[in-house]
Amino acid sequence: MTKPPFRISPYQVQFLLVVGFITVGYALYVRYLAIEFSTVALACDAGQQSLLCQARTLSTVLFKNSVFGIVALVIAVLNLMRPSIVLLTGGLIAASLGIVLYNVALAGIAVGLLILGFARPAPATA
Repeated sequence: MTKPPFRISPYQVQFLLVVGFITVGYALYVRYLAIEFSTVALACDAGQQSLLCQARTLSTVLFKNSVFGIVALVIAVLNLMRPSIVLLTGGLIAASLGIVLYNVALAGIAVGLLILGFARPAPATA
């Protein structure tokens, strides 16, 4: 028995669009209103304990250690070997966060591998 090629349905495409927009929106929010916004940065560095400051601290630690890019790359390689909607969603989330939050090189390679995951041999014609 041969396994059918990986194809996503229109509902899965809509789901991936929603997840992608939400992820990029949150990453832009954290980047421009928590990390780069000087008033919030000064307040958080002075010791304010709010949810925004905790998100800023967590995202700063993660992007300094290239966690977003590494996770996106690992998930993209796994998706290339065994494509599934779960891996595609996880790779999309990690790559979106990586591209917006300063891990562009590794996350960009991961996006390329995620796209390459759709490249399968064409079905044989009779």
